[in-house]
Amino acid sequence: MATVEHCLYCFETLTAHLEGRKSMGLDEIEQTWGEYCKDGEVGTEGAGSKTESLEKRIPALRRVADSNFSESSSSSSPSSGSTMSLTTETPATSTESLPDAEDAITESPLFVTWNTVSSRSGNTSLRGCIGTFEAQELDEGLSSYAITSAIHDMRFDPISKRELPSLEVAVTLLTDFEDCDDAMDWEVGTHGLRISFTDRGRRFGATYLPDVALEQGWTKDETLVSLMRKAGWSGRKDKWQAIDLKVVRYQGRKKSLLYPEYKQWRDWVNKKSEAEA
Repeated sequence: MATVEHCLYCFETLTAHLEGRKSMGLDEIEQTWGEYCKDGEVGTEGAGSKTESLEKRIPALRRVADSNFSESSSSSSPSSGSTMSLTTETPATSTESLPDAEDAITESPLFVTWNTVSSRSGNTSLRGCIGTFEAQELDEGLSSYAITSAIHDMRFDPISKRELPSLEVAVTLLTDFEDCDDAMDWEVGTHGLRISFTDRGRRFGATYLPDVALEQGWTKDETLVSLMRKAGWSGRKDKWQAIDLKVVRYQGRKKSLLYPEYKQWRDWVNKKSEAEA
């Protein structure tokens, strides 16, 4: 599943990019995070309980991710969408290409989502989200999509250095791709969906991450209609079942992190480096 270290790596990559310096690598971050959790400055929580405490402080994302399969399906809602690097076919629609759950994940299809968090209400607003269904080496994929989603999401202005303190990052690793037997062959709260279809000579496609339907309180019908709308379909709502939908279901293993958590860890790294110099 996605980890705190993956989120730290995204923040580190973006911060280094904005500050014009070299970023730490994922391996180095994983090592220093372990040391950080064990260090006396952390207190008595330890690595496991510190991570658990951190997770409880991070607000749940309520963001929808959708993508365009081609230029013909470019209509989407900026307030709740994401864009992705996609091929026409999902590269892997089974679990065969994915690592065992007990093994450390080194590559995966992924999303990187940036949100701004209100200092008053704690509410989050989407600031950028781009991902891919193509399996990525995590070291390269996370760093690439951390920048792409922050700087090159065309629905938003590029994230600036002054915005860093208000940011939250979420990393979602996509797993367990399966072709659905029909449009209803999936479970709310468990599966994300990738749909593709053709209507009146135009191709459409979009995706929702696994947490979207549950957080929005949608039924399966409502989720599918909303997803078709996000893809740019403007047909009659009561006629959606007449469309021949190709549906791929998948699961997502997500982790989120706030900038203050990153900053606290990064300050510790800097202090440690100065002490060793």
